[in-house]
Amino acid sequence: MEDAKIERRAGVQATSDRLWELVSDLPGWNRWNPHETDVEGAIAFGGQLAITEAFPGQGERRAAARVAEWRPYVRLVWTENRGFLFRTLRYIDIEELEKGRCIVSSGHKFAGLRGELFHDKHRNALREAHQAIVDGLKAAAEG
Repeated sequence: MEDAKIERRAGVQATSDRLWELVSDLPGWNRWNPHETDVEGAIAFGGQLAITEAFPGQGERRAAARVAEWRPYVRLVWTENRGFLFRTLRYIDIEELEKGRCIVSSGHKFAGLRGELFHDKHRNALREAHQAIVDGLKAAAEG
């Protein structure tokens, strides 16, 4: 099977500090993320997040996730166990190439048989959604 991962990247003319400021402001995601809004919780190892997801081709749903990894100015990873044989890992990565120039990535990884089937069914719509997420983050950071 093809890798059950979807990722989109964008070059950003902003510092990693500015990007992290936007990513770590969970209630502020509504300003730049069109698909994950009304984010509440704490960025801490094992921290709980509540996120309203509205990805294309899927109904809006409230997700309960757990912060799996985070590193200020570099990475935020959260996971969700969506039931029997269905787990997701979501991440936003910031790679600073030099001061004021970064690459930002937004991605999903799917695990378990049901997760892989979900990936196969929704991959094109999710690619477009992740492109919109990195484009929104880029616009907010550069604006």
